[in-house]
This record gives sequence, C-alpha cells and structure tokens, in this order.
Amino acid sequence: MKKNPVEYWGQHLVLNAKMCDIIKARDPEYISNFIQHLVKEIDMVPYGTPQITHFADNTDKAGWTAIQLIETSNIIAHFLDQNGDLYLDVFSCKPFESLVVINALKEYFSPKKIVHTNIFRDASAGNKVEFFNEHKSLSMSQQAQDPSEECD
Repeated sequence: MKKNPVEYWGQHLVLNAKMCDIIKARDPEYISNFIQHLVKEIDMVPYGTPQITHFADNTDKAGWTAIQLIETSNIIAHFLDQNGDLYLDVFSCKPFESLVVINALKEYFSPKKIVHTNIFRDASAGNKVEFFNEHKSLSMSQQAQDPSEECD
C-alpha cells in the first residue's frame, strides 16, 4: 500500500548499492556530475555545488563523500574505495519519486544490487516514524519496479 507523501513532513530515501563500477566510484568529478544530474532529475533546487571530499584514508571505510545541500534539505553519498559500494541518502520535504533516484544510480554506477528504504518523517507525529518499502532489494537483473511494490 502506497502512502501519500503529502501526509508527511519529509521523505528520506536510503539506498545501499553493492559493487558499483569501481572506476566511476573513485572519480570525484564523475560523482559531482552524478549528484548534479540527480538534483535535476528529482526536480530539486541546489544550494551551491556538491562538496566532495575523500575521507577515512588508510581504513576499510576510505572513499569519496559527496554532500549537496538542496533548498528542501540534502543529498549525501559515500563511495567505498575498496569495492565501489555506495551509501546514498536523499532527504527532502518536497516529494520526489524514489524510482527516479534508483534509475539514475543504475545509469551512472551500474551496481550489482540495490537495497532501499523509504522513510516518511513527521516530527509532529511524536515517536511514530513510517517506514515504506523497508529493506527491499533490487538485483540488477530485475527491471526497476515501482518502489511501492515488493522486490525479490
């Protein structure tokens, strides 16, 4: 059952992408282009340009982190150098289509697997947080589905 995002203050899409194209995941210019493309695709207004910095040198967490402030919140991504895994968060009080984010991610980084969770947040709801499509997985051999549907 798909909930109406208008009933919530903000939408937070959390994606874990396994084994992205490692050459692209290690290229800060390519990552910047992806973030800028994603902002346009989900119809957001950027606040400045993406900030991209390499973190955690000499650890198994080393990689590029991208932060893009948007008028309605933020987009944050971390790419692991060792295997190309990507951890991407898109949070906005303006609704957006999760499938557009997933398709852009597939187009730019060709991950082997994507696991995503959509959270609709509302501080006035007290302790209640609505999870939508929690921990659903898309293998790249499957067609992208509407995020409201079950994934294998």
